[in-house]
Amino acid sequence: MDSLVSEWLRLDQNPKTRAEIEELSRSGNEEELRNRLADRIEFGTAGLRGRMEAGFSRMNDLTIIQASQGLCAYVLQQNPDTAQDEGIVIGHDHRYNSERWALLTARAFISKGVKVYLHRRLVHTPLVPFSVGRLRAACGVMITASHNPKNDNGYKVYWQNAVQIIEPHDRGIAEAIKANLEPGQDAWNVDDVASSPLCFDKTEEMTELYLDQVSPQIHDRSLQSLNGSTDLKFVFTAMHGVGYQIATKAFETTGFKPFIAVQAQQEPNPDFPTVPFPNPEEKGALNLAIEEADRQGADYVFAVDPDADRFAAAEKQTDGKWTQFTGDQLGTLLASSILDRYKKSGKPIEKLAMVASTVSSKMLESMAKVEGFSQRKKNLIRSTLGFKWIGNTALNLEAEGYDVKFGYEEAIGFMCSPEIRDKDGVTAMITFAEMIVASRAEGKRLSERLDESYTKYGYHQTKNSYFICRDPEAIKKIFARLRSFIKYYIEGRGSDKDKISASLDGIVNDLRDSWMEAKKWNLGEP
Repeated sequence: MDSLVSEWLRLDQNPKTRAEIEELSRSGNEEELRNRLADRIEFGTAGLRGRMEAGFSRMNDLTIIQASQGLCAYVLQQNPDTAQDEGIVIGHDHRYNSERWALLTARAFISKGVKVYLHRRLVHTPLVPFSVGRLRAACGVMITASHNPKNDNGYKVYWQNAVQIIEPHDRGIAEAIKANLEPGQDAWNVDDVASSPLCFDKTEEMTELYLDQVSPQIHDRSLQSLNGSTDLKFVFTAMHGVGYQIATKAFETTGFKPFIAVQAQQEPNPDFPTVPFPNPEEKGALNLAIEEADRQGADYVFAVDPDADRFAAAEKQTDGKWTQFTGDQLGTLLASSILDRYKKSGKPIEKLAMVASTVSSKMLESMAKVEGFSQRKKNLIRSTLGFKWIGNTALNLEAEGYDVKFGYEEAIGFMCSPEIRDKDGVTAMITFAEMIVASRAEGKRLSERLDESYTKYGYHQTKNSYFICRDPEAIKKIFARLRSFIKYYIEGRGSDKDKISASLDGIVNDLRDSWMEAKKWNLGEP
């Protein structure tokens, strides 16, 4: 352990994180030192994500520098003749350290003569892949931990196709990081990054272009008058993240009256003071928004997560109670709206394609069979789960001549724009709002429209949650056991809702008690 401590102190120039390791060493906290130093943070799921603190297995200045040096080396290796001029797009959210880590990333690329497009203010995650595509950059990095707890941060990587990285690039970047662990001479100096002749600010230009594409790609022009004249009220929460400004502008672009913002959650705040977890899916996360909606007489609540790449919604029912739609229900509604619009366009239905991840409902499959369009469910069983597969599958389908209009995963991630092959909470919100207005013009609520889809395509129900375990060894044993149990995807389908719900409840209980052995491992539940 002494050698690991010495190596950390040799490499790390950040006084705060150096002091953390020095204190752990002085106090003889071998277990904590081992947790932080024995293993390296793994590069996967399109990048890095973890707790912000000292250690090779954590997110900090040193691991960001090492990751950036490795990424830069790999990009130059893959595109030696063009990468320097194509450059990298870098964005960041409002979390602690995000801005500094964006600058450290920029420094690593500038030091190798690579052009850097550095977004100079807080941006939502979808703007990075959008910018990579528009600027034809070699890659992109977004510093964010999305909806993770406040002590986490992340490093998300996009390849030159403007989609999150997949094999073999993830493995190649991981190896390049290991080969570039020694910080460069100027790696820690970020004072002159913004003034470098290789550093360019395209933030406002890319934001305007992003909003411009919302109108032709997402906005249904036939609904322009309805959007502006509707008496429906929408309440919106940015969940203490970066989504308020871009959502406001998107609403304006598509002709809506301003939404009602939840003031207590409107501005970026890295402490997320009103929610235990800044995840719209979490129980109680929308409580403030629903309370505001009741005060304002609004029927709908919209939420994006802190980096605004995911979208959630709730609807007030006729009895005054609120229903928060699940990710699969939102996916069904968005797909039905996009399908209706596509059918009105007169384009050949057999050329329409939609994509869903394996852990999402099979409703799109049922819709495709009835309507005659193509639905691809990427097999993720042997792969790291993530939206990167949906985006890359969409690109492959486009290459085959399909028109890919929608993709989603049940964890409230929705791809509604043909120009952004990643999840985007803002474009999903606009698509959803227009569907509400169009449905209300027909005298329907979205819950009624959802029932119509069930009647037409079959009732589908999924039930998802998670267990909390902080013991790495226990996690390994649990997953080793699960691999011998789970050989199929669990979902209820049929015509009898009560029977399906009861069956799913029984399966979930069996999962908890028999498969996961939750009591044995003292697993927490939300």
